Amino acid sequence: MPSKTNGSVFALGDSSRYPYAMCARLGVPKIVKPKRKSPPYPFILEALIPLNPEVRPMFSGFAVYLGDKIVLMLRDSPKQLEDNGVWLVFSEVANLTDAGIRRDFPSLRLIGLLGGKIDHWRLIPADSPTFESEVLHACELLLQHDLRIGRVPQSRQTRPGSPRSN
Repeated sequence: MPSKTNGSVFALGDSSRYPYAMCARLGVPKIVKPKRKSPPYPFILEALIPLNPEVRPMFSGFAVYLGDKIVLMLRDSPKQLEDNGVWLVFSEVANLTDAGIRRDFPSLRLIGLLGGKIDHWRLIPADSPTFESEVLHACELLLQHDLRIGRVPQSRQTRPGSPRSN
């Protein structure tokens, strides 16, 4: 039978495996943080439909793959709002100091969460006034198979003797 001590409710009884009273938390609803079930910015995936994109949850966002290449990450998280938007993944052949990239994506910047450790990922911030137009331009470049965007992550690269290389 529960006993009440100093305003707290405790579960007591012979069946308890604990040597002391435990708070039963009766009537207290469990706080559950809702998880995003669908990627943000659906207009991006609609624009990429002809390329049959694959979307997977990744870290605090959704990674977008075209074949084996990761090309984008869509992020809209309540934590570290300054890194929300579209993370572009540039290829090994992309020259990120090229003025053409700056013309294509004027709001492009480093991603704070990555701490400068992954240089080939850049952010088009969601709070940029040109966010939609820049992202749609990135989609156009992907539809044109621009070699500057996309990279096969190490986890998807084939290794000698692996089943994927056959």
